[in-house]
Order: sequence, then structure tokens, then C-alpha cells
Amino acid sequence: MSWIERAVPGLKKVPWKRETPDNLWVKCPLSGEMVFQKDVEANDWVTPAGHHMRIGPDIRFALTFDRGEYVAVETPEVARDPLKFKDDKRYVDRLKAARSKTGRDDAMAIGVGEIEGAGAVCLVQDFAFMGGSLGMAAGEAFIKAADTAVDLGLPLVAFTAAGGARMQEGALSLMQMPRTTLAVQDVRNAGLPYIVVLTDPTTGGVTASYAMLGDIHLAEPGALVGFAGQRVIEQTIREKLPEGFQRAEYLLDKGMVDRVVDRREMRPTLSSMLRVLMKTERRSVAKKANGAARPTNGAAD
Repeated sequence: MSWIERAVPGLKKVPWKRETPDNLWVKCPLSGEMVFQKDVEANDWVTPAGHHMRIGPDIRFALTFDRGEYVAVETPEVARDPLKFKDDKRYVDRLKAARSKTGRDDAMAIGVGEIEGAGAVCLVQDFAFMGGSLGMAAGEAFIKAADTAVDLGLPLVAFTAAGGARMQEGALSLMQMPRTTLAVQDVRNAGLPYIVVLTDPTTGGVTASYAMLGDIHLAEPGALVGFAGQRVIEQTIREKLPEGFQRAEYLLDKGMVDRVVDRREMRPTLSSMLRVLMKTERRSVAKKANGAARPTNGAAD
């Protein structure tokens, strides 16, 4: 018997349970600190320790475009499960689960809008959708984004985040590497800039294709960027890799990244670069964009 029951005879116990939302607190992977989610959200999803949390296309568009307003471009339809692939689960079931989780058809999203007045076509890779893996749908979406940029005469900005090629599509997935490379060349032939923003993580076939073909390569702090994993490399060369290997700051030091940019400074950084590269003043792209897509307001994931 508790002291309250002894002090108040006849006290009736009432079961009490606090309902705590799953997303009330966020654990910082860098410091291990539990941070109030609304504080992280207000800080552009950067923790007090400086860790840049992974974010999806909706949040990325909202943080990148002026007032979070942009025109969404539909991504092309592709054949579903062309190889009838099955491991411990059918590929179609994995796709269904990923779509239910993210609310997207696949890992790519395209938006057209203004970044502090500078028009751009932005392509965002969603790591939450099967690790942002590069398959036929993602390849077609990249080509669609490149074609849209050429048609509108706007620069292309790609925010990459991927674990590599999608194994469930076999060689069809690997074919997207040369196809996206040719799409980048189309943008370049049109005299338009192609800027890549490397986010955590960008690995595998994505790194071996369009992620490292930009005119300018930016990276978020601490982003993992590489082809093979660190453990695989160490086992292959039988040597211990240096501290910070494959991180954005290491790549900057080695000349593979042009600049490491804090997410909170990404919008003005992109805007200034785009205006210099396009040799334009602030202007509206609404009329151009409306001819290619449907208007959308950015919203948090």
C-alpha cells in the first residue's frame, strides 16, 4: 500500500497512461542527445550538434523554393517488376510497402520554382523510398527533369541521396547509369548549369553516374559520399582508412566537392550561383513552369 492510500482511506485507483506521440522527440545521431522535434524542424532539421537529418522531397522543396511554392512535374510511368523478382519478399510487395510509407510512386520527385528569385528545376531523391535506389522509375524521372530543364531553359539542381542501384531490377537498373549520364549531357549541350547537392548518403551507382557529373558539387556537412562501403574497401586493400573517409569534409579537402554548405545557407548559396551562371536578374518562372506541370505548395513530410 502506498503512502497516498494510507493517508486517504478508500482512495480508488484510476489507471492513467500518457499518450506520447512517436515523433515528439528526435535522437541526434551525432551526439545521442534527445531533441524536441519542433525545435529541430524550426532549425531546418539540423540538430543542435550540427547533424543534418535526412529529409524527403516535400521538406526539401519547402526549404529550397521561395515561400515553399513550386510546380510539381509528374514522373513517367514504367514497367512494374519486369523481372518478377523475389527474394524473401516479392519486389511488388516491397514497392507497395515503400509507397505506403512515403506516399510516393518511387524515389524521385521533380519541382520547378524560384530560389530567391532564380528559376530552377529541382530533382530530389528520397532515401526513405527503398534507400533512394536507382531503378527504371528513378532513371526516367531524372531524364524527365533534364528534359524539363532544357524545355524551360532553366538550370537543373539535383539533391542526391541513395544506397546505389536497385538490385531487384538487375541490369535494367544498371542501364540507368549511362542513360542519366546522357541526360546530363543534354543539359550541358543546351548551355544550362547542372548543380549537384550531395546529401547523406550518396553511394553506389548514383555516385558513379549523375551525382559526380555536376558543373558544381555542393555537399551538406557530414554527408557520406562514396561508391563502395568503407568496410569493403578496408577488406580489399587490407589497410585502415583515414578518419572521416568518404565524408563531405574529406572530399572537399581532396577536391571532389567544391563546397560544403550548411542546409540553412543552401538556398542563398544556390541562388547566387544560379544567377551568376545564368547571367540573369531576379525573374518569375511561373508562366514557363505552368506549361509543363501542376502547381503545388510544399509541405512537411
